[in-house]
Amino acid sequence: MLSKASQLYPACAVLLLSFCTTALRAQQPATTPDAVQPNEPTLVVRDDKALESFQPGLSEEYTLGAGDEISLEFPGRPELTSAGKQTIGPDGRITLPLSGAIHVADLTREAAGKAIVASLSTYYNDLTVTVRVDKYSSNRVRVLGYVQHPGEILFEGTPSLLDAIGRAGLISPQVTTAGVASNVGSGIPETCTIYRGNSTAVTVNLRSLLMTGNNLADMRLRRNDIVYVPQPKESFVSVLGEVAKPGTIPLTPDSTLTSVLSQAGCCGEGGGFNPKIRIIQPSTGKVFEVKYNDVMTLAGQKEYTLHTGDVIIIPKTGMFKATWILQRISPVATMVSLAALVGAG
Repeated sequence: MLSKASQLYPACAVLLLSFCTTALRAQQPATTPDAVQPNEPTLVVRDDKALESFQPGLSEEYTLGAGDEISLEFPGRPELTSAGKQTIGPDGRITLPLSGAIHVADLTREAAGKAIVASLSTYYNDLTVTVRVDKYSSNRVRVLGYVQHPGEILFEGTPSLLDAIGRAGLISPQVTTAGVASNVGSGIPETCTIYRGNSTAVTVNLRSLLMTGNNLADMRLRRNDIVYVPQPKESFVSVLGEVAKPGTIPLTPDSTLTSVLSQAGCCGEGGGFNPKIRIIQPSTGKVFEVKYNDVMTLAGQKEYTLHTGDVIIIPKTGMFKATWILQRISPVATMVSLAALVGAG
């Protein structure tokens, strides 16, 4: 299930896709026939099965593209040696003696060889040619967004998602506490979006796939794919009450209730020997209450999943006053907390 934060991404991604669509159309050469395009670009959120079909086959042959440098070998035809080194032009063509321009872009090496032989068949019988790629200049993807080095990345083999993002450079999100910035988490984005052509995009729940060991986290990409990494939202929880350091605690993929309580310095003497821990989740509308000793068991650690924006309160023993809440919690969270407390009373 998509998180609440990731549900915001499709709207932003569609706007970005519209921009990418205009740019890609402007870059297409006039000699390339336009494919039929839908009226509106479409963002598609796919499941694992669809993601599997979205990536190219493992044994799919490489196809030539504009900018690739190739070598042509014509056994027994020394007069064609001058045609040996070729760079595929922006129009997808190379130029040979006698036959002139030949379109080889988007063809495999074998198919390109057949096209070359066919173009020279008027002048040669039983001609053979071997096509070798010397430089994969067209085999590129573009990584944009929240990375250190946005731009194009060249690959000699099949590009993959993790390789592309890794080479673009991950940025570890930071939080500032008392004027000091510190990194939070590994920098692995929660989601990313892959744009292909002018009308197709998929959202990949990258962090979730990695944490579950799903191979689709490193799915294979195609030439000219655009990978967009969104900037992560600030992720934190608030810990209040009988703790040594009440306030904001950064929430990372490895955070647990016990680790957050430890960072906040739980628990103060005012909470008693086995203090109550109240968890208020504005994102889900749920309120939990658990004893400290129960949380310290392995089962207790796994039982409560924290969400960004959660408020964790360790109250003083005795009556839990609403005025205490009003003094220590933000206005938005106050309304949620008071409603929960009234209901609990």
